Amino acid sequence: MKAGALALGAAALTLGLAIASQAREQKVEGLKPVSAFAGIADPAARSTAIFTEMGKVIQHPRCVNCHPRTDRPLQGDAQEPHNPPVSRGPADKGMAGLECATCHGPRNVAFANGTGSIPGHPEWHVAPIEMAWEGKTLGQICQQIKDRKRNGGKTLEQIVEHNAHDSLVGWGWNPGPGRAPVPGTQAQFGELSRAWLASGAKCPAG
Repeated sequence: MKAGALALGAAALTLGLAIASQAREQKVEGLKPVSAFAGIADPAARSTAIFTEMGKVIQHPRCVNCHPRTDRPLQGDAQEPHNPPVSRGPADKGMAGLECATCHGPRNVAFANGTGSIPGHPEWHVAPIEMAWEGKTLGQICQQIKDRKRNGGKTLEQIVEHNAHDSLVGWGWNPGPGRAPVPGTQAQFGELSRAWLASGAKCPAG
């Protein structure tokens, strides 16, 4: 009886682990390749569709949390106000005495108990208030991204390079234990950005 019970217990454990692994795999979301939009004949419609796909990254908590509409960033998938309370400060890197770098070092630091991590990057900061995305539609965010008065003076070509190669943007794909990464890869996001620009850099309605 004991041997049978142990066998059943082991089988249940194996099944449970397999189900959990499958659930994790199902939660991993990808990005469609540029080729998936080739069938859209109208360039404007294709451009809009591509940016909508890019929105899977842009509107993900990993990105929006650092593009708050107030001076206080958000955190976690639930997008709760940052705790402890902090403020962006005059240079978007925190107030004197409690700068972002006080807690956020040059790299992610895993908790000793394995339950999560403190995010980190050498340039950790919140986005300028002119680039606040929190609470906005994808169309509104698109218009912000294109507006040189609000995007730090960048051309669309520079925006594409920013999306494709900026290492702080890239943190979204490597957020450390305890956080879901943004979909796909930064290389895919860069390819979509280039295709969006090449097709006219159109924005979704709204």
